[in-house]
Amino acid sequence: MPVRVDVRPELLDWARARSGITDEAWSERFAYVDNWMTGDKRPTFKQLEKFAQQTHTPFGMLLLPEPPIEPVPITDFRSVTSAAPEQPTANLLDTIYVCQQRQEWFRDFARSQGADPLPFVASATLETAPVAVAAAIAEKLGWNADTRRAQRTWSDALTALRHAAEDLGILVMISGVAGVGNDKHRALNVEEFRGFALVDPLAPLVFVNGRDSKAAQVFTLVHELAHIWLGEGGVSDIAPESLDGVAVERWCNRVAAEVIVPMAEFRALFQPTTALTTELDRLARHFKVSTLTILVRIREAGFLSWDEFRTAFAAERERVMAFKRPASGGGDFYNTLFTYVGRRFAESIVASTLEGTTLYRDASRLLGFTSQSTFDGAAARLGYA
Repeated sequence: MPVRVDVRPELLDWARARSGITDEAWSERFAYVDNWMTGDKRPTFKQLEKFAQQTHTPFGMLLLPEPPIEPVPITDFRSVTSAAPEQPTANLLDTIYVCQQRQEWFRDFARSQGADPLPFVASATLETAPVAVAAAIAEKLGWNADTRRAQRTWSDALTALRHAAEDLGILVMISGVAGVGNDKHRALNVEEFRGFALVDPLAPLVFVNGRDSKAAQVFTLVHELAHIWLGEGGVSDIAPESLDGVAVERWCNRVAAEVIVPMAEFRALFQPTTALTTELDRLARHFKVSTLTILVRIREAGFLSWDEFRTAFAAERERVMAFKRPASGGGDFYNTLFTYVGRRFAESIVASTLEGTTLYRDASRLLGFTSQSTFDGAAARLGYA
């Protein structure tokens, strides 16, 4: 007869909240847990192990006398909003953990290559004018009216900014799923976080939640770059239109807004006599940002009062949500992989593995696959035929 395990109901509740699984999905997949909660049945070790695996919970934690406290391992700016969750989900934690592992590997790799610290990391303070920092970031990225004009779509703009940041030595990772691999059951929640930055003089890393719209990802990417310049990383969920938040987040928002929608250019282009929605759509296409970001810049330029802005913002958010499309999937596998882990990271770890410096098992673990043929395909795509 199988051995059964006593599990406290509060641990099961904790695992459910930590998993980030929606109520609907939970009802479909975990209806049997109700009997464990009431004490009518007790799980076997195998059943509990399967439950732990499906909820991405360390098995041993389910045997504790009370739910553990799992703080986010980096500064958590999400706590400044009322919508911030009481505890981080397993998806957020695992994403941070794997990015920290990748950063640690790349830091050691950079040292082995004799790399110098990147001079722009922590080169600003909160006392530095956001406009000045924005100008420095834009110059480093080569992001100006001409380069922006060359981007046909928001996706093109995001790709161009990502490549420019990687060329500077910044690891940029954009993914809509947690951890490593491509587990569609572990979709990241934009309402939990939009991105985070891990500051390091040799291996600065920026992660962007790929479940967000491309326009929103553009803003998040530049917002996290501002964190790198400031030298203070952490998890962010502050939207460009937010007026709340700690000083660091407000400062990074101002920097990001000036990089992607320079106020001088914006003032020259804005047509106050044109219908507002027409202007929002036109300028969002021009600057490759969201209409909500444009709306904020209109207010900051003094064309809307606070009450007018609040009314317009509510209406525009409703309009955006009505036309919001789900995140697309598919596409070229290797292009997707290089977006998930960052092309700079992929090139470095593949080269190191082929040279015999990094073990294949470590490379495959950090890249998120185990197949030798997949590794060979990635190497070939990167030019290591």
